[in-house]
Amino acid sequence: MATKKKLLQAAAGNAGGAALNVEDVFSTYLYTGNGSTQTVTNGIDLSGEGGLTWIKSRTNTGFHFLFDTERGAEEALSSELTNAEISRTGSLTAFNSNGFSVGSFAASNGSGQDYASWTFLKSKRFFDIQTWTGNGVAGREIPHNLGCAVGAMFIKRTDDDKYWPVYHRSTTATHFLRLNSTAAAQDSTIPFGDVEPTSTVFTVSGDEVVNTSGGTYVAYLFAHNDGDGDFGPDGDADIIKCGSYTNSGSAWSVDLGFEPQWLLRKLTDGTGSWQLTDNMRGLLADNGSGTAYARLLKAESSNAENNTAGINITSTGIEGTGAGDNGTYIYIAIRRGTAVPESATEVFAVDAVNASAPFFTSGFPVDMAFYKSTSGSSGYVSSRLTGLTEGELDTTAAFGSATGVGYDDMTGFLASGPGTNYYSYMWKRAPSYMDCVAYFGNSTAGRTVSHNLGVAPEMMWVKQRPYTSTWRVYHSALGNVKALTLNDTSAAYNLTSAWNSTTPTATEFTLGSSNDVNENPLGHIAYLFASLAGISKVGSVTHSGTTNVDCGFTSGARFVLLKRTDATGDWYIWDSTRGIVSGNDPYLLLNTTAAQVTNTDYIDPLSSGFTITSSFTAGDYIFYAIA
Repeated sequence: MATKKKLLQAAAGNAGGAALNVEDVFSTYLYTGNGSTQTVTNGIDLSGEGGLTWIKSRTNTGFHFLFDTERGAEEALSSELTNAEISRTGSLTAFNSNGFSVGSFAASNGSGQDYASWTFLKSKRFFDIQTWTGNGVAGREIPHNLGCAVGAMFIKRTDDDKYWPVYHRSTTATHFLRLNSTAAAQDSTIPFGDVEPTSTVFTVSGDEVVNTSGGTYVAYLFAHNDGDGDFGPDGDADIIKCGSYTNSGSAWSVDLGFEPQWLLRKLTDGTGSWQLTDNMRGLLADNGSGTAYARLLKAESSNAENNTAGINITSTGIEGTGAGDNGTYIYIAIRRGTAVPESATEVFAVDAVNASAPFFTSGFPVDMAFYKSTSGSSGYVSSRLTGLTEGELDTTAAFGSATGVGYDDMTGFLASGPGTNYYSYMWKRAPSYMDCVAYFGNSTAGRTVSHNLGVAPEMMWVKQRPYTSTWRVYHSALGNVKALTLNDTSAAYNLTSAWNSTTPTATEFTLGSSNDVNENPLGHIAYLFASLAGISKVGSVTHSGTTNVDCGFTSGARFVLLKRTDATGDWYIWDSTRGIVSGNDPYLLLNTTAAQVTNTDYIDPLSSGFTITSSFTAGDYIFYAIA
């Protein structure tokens, strides 16, 4: 798919529907070393298009290693070292059409060690790599292929021991930073000759760090999209931003226009680390306590991963309370995924508990999940965005600490076992399908919250997190005045203080003054669901007798949620893993801790969706089904 899109992109000049998604050009991929050989499949076409893979051990002290297709496999540079390029046998051994391979080298595949890898595809308006041999001429222009503004650039001499000069558009070409150092930005004509890069070239001085005669060099160039990005489903999305902000000891915010998945930032007017965070390891939203945590690696340090406070991830960017070092920071930020799913198995899974971590297997990185025992338990819900906390779907209890919750896995969810008889329901966020939004309330009717679903949500589950509150549910079939309660059996009721009598749009939803959805200044969570042809269906049905519910599927529903709205009724869930058959089908209830019921036949299979049988109580229902 990525290769086909890339060919279309080249033919169409990065225009319209031929554009790439973030998933085609960037990947954060976590893996555990085996001390032998393994292949990392991250969907990036390195062998065909070229790019950079950056690897760092999370659990052990060890160097960062950067490998690129211009210099070749096993040719390593380290961001914290001034060393020349070193051949590392058994390190990154191959660049593949869908990722890369590693050998037995301990710094990239040590047995039992956890690693993070970040892969950047060479692509217009995103990332480029250039190499050259120096000629000693000041003002030399080096061509590049970004085709847009250069946001940031790392340069390294590869044949000698020299520091890493860094250009950033916010510090301009009159200054430079050092990737291997915590030092502040330095005012100097070296290395960029005070000449700003253009959309086609960058300039280097005649100094030995960038252009001495006979020296060999590599440059990694990062674009800056400013309304001119041509990525995503509509071919008009920005996916990378290079900018700056100032922390003066009070709250600050940066509007990127998107939720970032990868962030590199550095204090420029004082000493400070190159702080590298990503949403796979943990780049979290604040719960309203004023502190958000991220798992941190430092580009200039070989230290293992640790936790840091100071930034809060939002649906449109980043923000902070003013904690940490005061001063001006630069950043490089990459957008969270933009690809619309093509099959339901890419974005939804049900699994019975496994014997070892991850205790529930999905086949994809999980962004939101709940798990529940068939023997009877609460439905425990959590998300990648909110980290090591979870709530209970059947109660008003606050979200609490949950050390067993773990999202830093590429194929599943949950870091410690919940016990026997548990099943998990797992979602991956994706445009037009499902989104998670964490936000602060302000207790003011008319509060709008941005989201990245890309279409108007048809169902939302919303709850305040730090304290006791009710789960409020919006459903498009009920309109913008009514609500449901996820943790009880209530029929639909009028509650203008929930949605402020305003229908959600493709970019935002609106809240009233209700503390359950908008209490100042507390953190809230919203799970947003939409219908996507052939994959998911949010709808309503009046049931009487036997009712066929056409969801537009071809092989039936794997998951069905039903709730009566014109009278009291439970929140029923069925799934094909436990059984949706022509006969008795076990169901669970989201609103109680009751064990599953196995002796009823309330739904039957239907290729286009599902059938509600005559045994089920007649009435008006809302439903949510996934193929």
